[in-house]
Amino acid sequence: QVQLVESGGGLVQPGGSLRLSCAASGFTFSRYYMSWVRQAPGKGLEWVSDISGGGGGSSYEDSVKGRFTISRDNAKNMLYLQMNSLEPEDTAVYYCTRVDPGQIYTEYDDERRYDHWGQGTRVTVSS
Repeated sequence: QVQLVESGGGLVQPGGSLRLSCAASGFTFSRYYMSWVRQAPGKGLEWVSDISGGGGGSSYEDSVKGRFTISRDNAKNMLYLQMNSLEPEDTAVYYCTRVDPGQIYTEYDDERRYDHWGQGTRVTVSS
C-alpha cells in the first residue's frame, strides 16, 4: 500500500534552516506530482509547494518563495523540502502528500487535491 513517511522536523531559531525528507513506497513515485502542505496551530491547511513527477517543474506559495526549495530523487523514491531563513510564521506540522491526478486542478488548499498523506513532521521556529 501507499506509504509516505516524513522526517527532519524540529525546533530551530528564526533565520535557521531545516531539511524535510519524505520516503515514499507502494506506488510508482516518478509518475506523480508531489506536494508539501502545512497546518499551523489553530489554522487551516496551507499548500507550500508542488513538484512534477520528473522533477522539472515546481511551484511555491508566495510566502516561501526564495526561502524554500522542493526537490525529489526518483531513484530513491524521496521527496525533500529545504527550508532556509525560517520565520516564526513557518511553525506548523508539515505533510508530504501525493497529488491525486484527477484533482490536480483543484485549489491547492483543498484536501481533496491529495489522495495520500504522511503522518506529518512538526517544525517549530522560535528563539
